[in-house]
Amino acid sequence: MKYWFSSLALVWATTGVCAEPPVQNSNLNAVLFYQLLLGELNVQAGEPGSGFAIILDAARKTKDEALYQRATELALQSRSGEAALQAARSWKSSLPESKEANRYILQILLALNRIDEAGRTLKASIASLPIQEQSAAIGSIPRVFGRLQDKNLAAKVVEQALSSAIQNSETAATAWTTIGRMKRDAGEIQPAAEAARAGHAANPKAPGPIMLAMSLLTMVPNEVQPMISQYMAGDALPDLRLGYARTLIDLDQMQPALAQLNQLTQQHPTFAPGWLFLGLLQSDLSQVLPSEQSLKQYIKLADNAKDPDQSGGLSEAYLALSQMAQKQGQLTQADEWLARIPPNADPLKVASRRAALLAQQGRKSDGLKLLEQVKVNTPQDARLKALAISQWLREDKQINAALTIIEQALAKFPADTDLQSELAMLCEKLGRFDQMESLLRGIMKVKPTDAHAFNALGYSLADRKIRLDEARQLILKAVQLAPRDPFIQDSLGWLEYRVGNTAEAIRILEAAYKARPDAEIAAHLGEVYWQSGQQDKAGTIWREGLMLKSDNDTLLDTLKQFKFKP
Repeated sequence: MKYWFSSLALVWATTGVCAEPPVQNSNLNAVLFYQLLLGELNVQAGEPGSGFAIILDAARKTKDEALYQRATELALQSRSGEAALQAARSWKSSLPESKEANRYILQILLALNRIDEAGRTLKASIASLPIQEQSAAIGSIPRVFGRLQDKNLAAKVVEQALSSAIQNSETAATAWTTIGRMKRDAGEIQPAAEAARAGHAANPKAPGPIMLAMSLLTMVPNEVQPMISQYMAGDALPDLRLGYARTLIDLDQMQPALAQLNQLTQQHPTFAPGWLFLGLLQSDLSQVLPSEQSLKQYIKLADNAKDPDQSGGLSEAYLALSQMAQKQGQLTQADEWLARIPPNADPLKVASRRAALLAQQGRKSDGLKLLEQVKVNTPQDARLKALAISQWLREDKQINAALTIIEQALAKFPADTDLQSELAMLCEKLGRFDQMESLLRGIMKVKPTDAHAFNALGYSLADRKIRLDEARQLILKAVQLAPRDPFIQDSLGWLEYRVGNTAEAIRILEAAYKARPDAEIAAHLGEVYWQSGQQDKAGTIWREGLMLKSDNDTLLDTLKQFKFKP
């Protein structure tokens, strides 16, 4: 009865139920009181339809918005969409300024699949709002219409509903952004890009069209990159520049991402997240000293802000600092960084880092035990724990033990492609190449845009010097899906080396190593240098690789093959 409590409270006050506030006159008389009571009793008796009719009549008599809302929801409760629409329209007729009435009418029409009518209602509803409120309403449209199954029809109806809004300079950018979001979700990528450009042209400073453009960057880069670059050339909003940098990282464009994060921290030095992501990327690129400085600056800003939402970022910063200290042999410092991690951090991430530290101290069994003791509360946590333990065992060359862990996990999550991918890697280590290939082809079928599955099989074939034409097709498919991924470029360079294109192999591998300094890429590039008579260059790159990861199997095997002593 909370929906008409505000009216009844004035009556109860006269009987002493509520001493304060002072009694005020109410338009609720005795007859109406009993009418409402009867309506609610019908509801309690399991007859919401009867209760709906009584309360709707009371709402019309009193023009009380809470009663109209109660009547509308009772109709919905009784699964009578037409009755709910009747109540909501009566509500709108009695109280034309009611925003809630508009919202209910729109949602009911959508639930009844009367999409064209919903579009007309939407257009009228937006036009009735003050101009300063229209953009917010327009921005919420994809959340409401996104539930419709026919995405293309929804996009068309929304575009028609916003035909006036795109003509108004105050709402055009938001309207075009909304149209673009609807078209993107309907798979109409080119029109979505056109909408982003139209929104940017309407207001070059508006963030909405840029956010839309960034979501399309992987699909139509040539269409949206110019407007993004134009916006980022100025003093972009810090959240937006950070979002762009993260998008570039997802696209494996590490150097452009690094440039954006450097610009962000220069323009907004007190924006803590910028320092965090800069430090993490620098760490990933083995820029140890700059990374330490960036992460320490983030920690300083986060500590001063005393924002509880920063705890996740602090955890990532301390984990990265600990990892870098460990790589430099500073084990005490690494342990000190771990001790500063907030207590609500991801227990599996913390355990994995502590386990790696224990392993370097010669306490491998303690590290493994630490991972095994991590408590999991969800299936997702259990899956991640299995992957973490398998990776631990694999790096410790306990391949059969890792295989057991993954097979047990796959028994619970048979369709999980991450577990399948890990199993494929273990099969390759065991020489079970047919099973590895079967697993990877299964992943390709389920996830045809998974570049790493194509790359893994293509690299394996190239590395074993078999079916090289097929290896090329697989690797080129991976390149098509992820053109800037340095590890896929490494596979392509390795393939060129295997087929005798040494100069091309060097060109590709040098670019891959520059984009992502990595021990395995160093192993391949060094070998190609060595075989082409550039032993000095090979030695230099191999030494760098050892500094990056001294226990990398590929690198160590390469050094052994060529009897190279650093």
